[in-house]
Amino acid sequence: MDQYLAVLSKYAVFSGRAGRREYWMFLLFNLIFTIVARFVDATSGSEVLFLGMRPISLVYGLAVALPGLAVSVRRLHDIGYSAWWMLLLIVPFIGPVALLVMFCLGGDQGDNKYGPAPAAAAAPAPIAEEAPRPEPPQQNG
Repeated sequence: MDQYLAVLSKYAVFSGRAGRREYWMFLLFNLIFTIVARFVDATSGSEVLFLGMRPISLVYGLAVALPGLAVSVRRLHDIGYSAWWMLLLIVPFIGPVALLVMFCLGGDQGDNKYGPAPAAAAAPAPIAEEAPRPEPPQQNG
């Protein structure tokens, strides 16, 4: 949920990079909230307003459209591609599949021309070394 809220807080930030975890967690929570919104719309008996969407779904969809675009652009930046690659969406069938594959790729290691590596994709924390065991007490006697 933190990743979802982080994306919403950077709703219009198109610079920088977004790691796979940030991107996919946003998409997961977005899917969950969309399903809930559509369920509420369907059970409330509200009218279809635009493109088959009912009021709650429409408002939610409009609210997350810009953050979704921004995190997608930052995800492309993480793998070293410019935002222009989002235009693949206009190519039927092949474009969205190509973008899906690109979004699954691992990000560039270290800094790239779009900025430093996302914090979540930074080097993993070192594994803690096992603490030395105390010597057993010596018995006098």
